[in-house]
Amino acid sequence: MLAAGRGVRLAGYASAVRGDRVEIVVDTGNGVQVYEIAATKAGRRVDVTTSRGVVEVAEVTRSGTPVRTGRFMTTRVIALVEHPAEEPPEQRRRSRALRDQGSLLP
Repeated sequence: MLAAGRGVRLAGYASAVRGDRVEIVVDTGNGVQVYEIAATKAGRRVDVTTSRGVVEVAEVTRSGTPVRTGRFMTTRVIALVEHPAEEPPEQRRRSRALRDQGSLLP
């Protein structure tokens, strides 16, 4: 996961899967414009970095190579929303009892 607003990637980033996306709402002077950067392939992730008045959102590969990058002036960013990939519901498989063994569950 990312530490909010710090751009620090914590060890064991488990959400490095296709479907992660970040929406950025920017003030254009005449209104607002919405940008979206998403992890489009399996194994990619979206990193957010903030430094020296610039917010950088990048889709990166497992090795850390940036594929797509967006840079925005911090003073113009209205909102930055991170959407983690939706995980399919976990299906717990119930094992069958062996022959001549009764079930332990009612």
